[in-house]
Amino acid sequence: MKINLENINKAFESKVRLGIMSALMVNSEIDFTTLKQLLNLTDGNLASHTKNLEEMGYIVSTKKFIGRKPNTTYTITENGKEAFTQHLNALEDFLKNAMNK
Repeated sequence: MKINLENINKAFESKVRLGIMSALMVNSEIDFTTLKQLLNLTDGNLASHTKNLEEMGYIVSTKKFIGRKPNTTYTITENGKEAFTQHLNALEDFLKNAMNK
């Protein structure tokens, strides 16, 4: 039996990006600091992955100031929701097919 991997999205192969997208699927928005603590990441690591996801059109960042402190929040786009859902469905199909071998 040949297993179809065409719907596995390479953008989500990284556990960091998988974590970011998972957090955004269950939160309407999440700020940089909370996401960093939730995923136990450095500033640079989180910034790099969020930038890539944003360039792909999967998330959007909003930058503002609260008092004098900068605050960046992230939200998932409709395109991001669709891509991530497809990825999760593909993983589920992969696992079902692998177990039925």
